[in-house]
Amino acid sequence: MKVIGHYLYEYKKGLRNLVLYTGNMNEKSAIEKKLKMENISYYIQKVNGTKINIFFGDLVCIEVLERIKFKSLSKLTEEQDFILGIMLGYDRLKQCKRYIKRKQLVRK
Repeated sequence: MKVIGHYLYEYKKGLRNLVLYTGNMNEKSAIEKKLKMENISYYIQKVNGTKINIFFGDLVCIEVLERIKFKSLSKLTEEQDFILGIMLGYDRLKQCKRYIKRKQLVRK
């Protein structure tokens, strides 16, 4: 929960609009409770039998994730991967390079 606390701090200070936390399934209820108490929108995605991805942040960001309807981070299209990276606040230049590299691999 220390990491979640740090992410919540960054979110509340405006450093992030969207956060991705990958954790254990047994953390789910405690994290959900905390996010509900803080009135923060979230989206939970099952990774496997023991892991989950919890996205939380601004409602509009969560709505975008819900509309993309992806099942797994590893199955995102190049465009979805790019958009998600930008939404998570990753370095724009690195995301552009990653996008180009991924597109080149698909073409081969």
